[in-house]
Amino acid sequence: MGDCFATATASILRRTGAEYSDSRGAGLRAFGQQLQLNLLNGRAKVKTYRVAIVGLGRMGSTIDDEGHTTLPYSVASATTASSRLELVAGCDLVAEKRERFTDRWGVQAVYEDMRKMVEAERPDLVAVCTRAAGTDQREAPSANYRVDLHADLTVELANMGVSMLYVEKAMACSMRRADEIRAAIQKNNCALNTGVLRRFDNRYEPVRDVVLGGRLGEVKAAIHYAASSLLHGHIHSMDTLSWLLGDPAIDRVRGQFDDADYVIEDNHVASDPRATYQLRFAGGVDAWSLPAAHWEFEILGTDGGVRSFNNGTSSQLRLATEGGGWEEVPLAPVTPTSTVVSCLEDLVNSLEAGQMTRGHVEITHQITQACLGVAESHRQGGRWLKPAEVAPDLYVFHI
Repeated sequence: MGDCFATATASILRRTGAEYSDSRGAGLRAFGQQLQLNLLNGRAKVKTYRVAIVGLGRMGSTIDDEGHTTLPYSVASATTASSRLELVAGCDLVAEKRERFTDRWGVQAVYEDMRKMVEAERPDLVAVCTRAAGTDQREAPSANYRVDLHADLTVELANMGVSMLYVEKAMACSMRRADEIRAAIQKNNCALNTGVLRRFDNRYEPVRDVVLGGRLGEVKAAIHYAASSLLHGHIHSMDTLSWLLGDPAIDRVRGQFDDADYVIEDNHVASDPRATYQLRFAGGVDAWSLPAAHWEFEILGTDGGVRSFNNGTSSQLRLATEGGGWEEVPLAPVTPTSTVVSCLEDLVNSLEAGQMTRGHVEITHQITQACLGVAESHRQGGRWLKPAEVAPDLYVFHI
């Protein structure tokens, strides 16, 4: 059967190539001949891409040990689980982390200097898994501290010509640095995804399909349930709400820190604040964060509502009935897949197809701006503001 399939496939490709007398025909015929050889030899080839990791701590290498999921979670684990990716190198300033990385993953090419690693190993994809502000401390060491390591590394890697980047969230601590990242990604035609992983979680896809398929009627409201910090947590909640709604533009944002008396001085927030917010999306959909429950999301429309429970473990759809009220409608069960594998392979698929990634730089920039907009709104008494009104140098420290 394999021989018949190979012969038929090559025959079709030869006939297709014969229709052209120019270089297109030659290219198609060459492709057909190679495909025929690969199929006949039982080895249809799939290109793999070289992956290097900067920051060999939790998300880079060890978070699988914490028991959050049985699926591949660290970038190293996800890379080794993917048939499209090959783990070739790691980089960390701490020698002990480099040694443990080699012992765990069998990767001998480990470096202290990121630039030397990229120049020597020529990775196709680099994952930035460092702390955002370059320290494990929960508070900025001083009022002048404005380290933004994710931004520094992302800009440098894009300018070095790395074609695919995974960057841990948040991608920047200020909009000035977020603007620099966007410019570097666009200038170098680099594919970008960040670590807002519910966007890549297939358990949320039935919820999104219900919303975008119109089953709820006209969408009126979206709600996130959970208490959370701003850039370490609400970057996730805002991104997930945006994804479920189809990534519309954000027209307005307002919010407040839990510490309502906190005064922002010199454009500097010294620790990642717990906060609540309200967003107004294009089309008039309002979204809220409520500091209760365990990472749940709800979308409400004129004809029903859908809610994801307990950090994505289950979902419920309720639709309006002719007699009034809403009744539950079953949703098909979903077998979870690795969000990190999905995220990394989305970069590959995007590169090969010449399309935007699922978490492309424009949407990442928008969500970062909305998060920082909560801090700006807090500074201005909780008023509604346009995301573009965020002061470019307003810096929010986070790990």
